[in-house]
Amino acid sequence: MPIALVRSLRGAFSVKEVVGVVGRRTFAAGAKKKGSKGGAASDAPKASLLSNEVKSTTVFGANILKDGQDPKILPDSEYPDWLWHLLDKKPPLSELKRKDIKTLPYDDLKRFVKLDNRARIKENNSLKAKN
Repeated sequence: MPIALVRSLRGAFSVKEVVGVVGRRTFAAGAKKKGSKGGAASDAPKASLLSNEVKSTTVFGANILKDGQDPKILPDSEYPDWLWHLLDKKPPLSELKRKDIKTLPYDDLKRFVKLDNRARIKENNSLKAKN
């Protein structure tokens, strides 16, 4: 019976169309909100009500207090020096191995030990997994 049904549908639909409809994941339509007259107009992004001057002097969304205000952007001299080095690229393990360990600064030496331990642990785990 099912083969006869497929043969009868073969003339009306292509196999790709049938497989596309059967294999496609569908979701129920979302419930409309009360008072909503249409989705197209409300889905459009709204223009910002804030002026460019206010946008450039305030960090919006940084306030975590219920009654607080968003903090103002300060001049660069008001922030600590370490803040400006957070995004600096750090050398990978391969580069640290090429350098002399005795001459490395403390931060690089600490990073070398951490990365080397991590690499050894991964190697030992992969060897144990193969056995």
